Amino acid sequence: MQETATDRRGAKPPWIRVKIGHDQTFQDTRTRLRAHGLHTVCEEAACPNLGRCWSHGRATIMILGDRCTRGCRFCNVDKQQVLPPDPSEPQRVAEAVNETGLKEVVITSVTRDDLPDGGAALWAATIRAVHAAVPNILVEVLVPDFDGKPRDIATVIHERPAVFGHNLETVPRLYPQARPQANYARSLSVLRQASEAGLITKTSLMLGLGETFDEIAQALQDARTAGCRIFYAGQYLQPSPRHLPVARFLEPSEFEKVKALAYDAGFGFVASAPLVRSSYHEDGQSAFVKKCRA
Repeated sequence: MQETATDRRGAKPPWIRVKIGHDQTFQDTRTRLRAHGLHTVCEEAACPNLGRCWSHGRATIMILGDRCTRGCRFCNVDKQQVLPPDPSEPQRVAEAVNETGLKEVVITSVTRDDLPDGGAALWAATIRAVHAAVPNILVEVLVPDFDGKPRDIATVIHERPAVFGHNLETVPRLYPQARPQANYARSLSVLRQASEAGLITKTSLMLGLGETFDEIAQALQDARTAGCRIFYAGQYLQPSPRHLPVARFLEPSEFEKVKALAYDAGFGFVASAPLVRSSYHEDGQSAFVKKCRA
C-alpha cells in the first residue's frame, strides 16, 4: 500500500522550534553584510537556521537583488518589480567574503527572467571575483534554472564552482501548486548539464507539501540519473498565510528514512532532517567535496 501524507497541520512540533542567536559573531556577520549592501537568503527566505549560521559567521549571499520575477508559492522572497543588476555587486561580494576569512562560501540568487541571460554574466563575474579575492576558497552556488538555456548555464559552469546546486524543491505532481513557473524536467536538465561538465552537483527537496515516499524515491532516482551527487531534504515551513499550507510535519524518523532512500539511490552525501535547508552548512559535505576534488 502506498504511503500518503496525513493532515497534521497546526502547532509546530517541538523538533521544529529553534532559538535565534544574537551573540557577537551574529552581530559582526550582520554588520559586515550591511556594510557592503548585500542581501542574504537567510533573511529573505526567513530561514529557521539564521541564528545558528550567523552565530558561526556563515551566511548565504544572495545576488541580483532581493526581488524575484517568479511567484513560487512556498518562497518568502518578494515578487515585485525588479531593479537593474548592480555591476559593482561581484566586487562587493568578494570584499565581504574576504573580510570574513572564510574558506567556504555559498552564493545564491533570485530568478531574473527579465534579463536576456537570466543574470548568468553577473553570476560568472561574482564567482570570478570571489576566486580572485580568496584563492583556494570553496565556492558553492545555488542557481536558478536560467530558463533552461544551455548557453547561460554554461556561463556559470565555466567558472568552476566547487559545488553546483539547483533545487528540484518538490516532486513533479506538486509543481503546478508550488512552482507554477518552473518545470521539473528543465530543472533536471540544469543538473545534468553541470554534472556532465564534471562539477559536483547538489539538489534538495522540501518535504511536507503532500508528497508520498514513492514520489520522493522517484525524484531521488531522477536526480541521480542526472548525475547529482549531493542531496538535502528538510521540512517545508509556511512563511505566511498567503503561502502554501503545510500538509504535514514529518517525524524525524521519516527524515532518516529519506536519508536511507537517498544513499540507496547512490548519492555520495546526504543531509536529511527537519531544519536542513539547501544552503545549510553541514560539516560532512565539506569532507565529501574535498575528497571528490582531490
